[in-house]
Amino acid sequence: MRQKVQLSERALFGRVNRALQREGQSLRRCRIDSRDYANLGRYFVVDDSRNYVVGKDIDLEELAREVGVLRGYETLAQDA
Repeated sequence: MRQKVQLSERALFGRVNRALQREGQSLRRCRIDSRDYANLGRYFVVDDSRNYVVGKDIDLEELAREVGVLRGYETLAQDA
């Protein structure tokens, strides 16, 4: 069995953001101390043409698999 390759949060964020930009969207990260954190969650997606939030409380690894930038042998590295 092949061992899973771990990707950093930053690398996966960049991959997903580049894929979404092709569709006119951007992945954004909300700071934990922000007043909007409770509403938006850690990650949210914005439609760039309308500057409108189209997705909130996004699971980064799940979204990466949906847009096809995370292969079956790759996984998001867990913080130590």
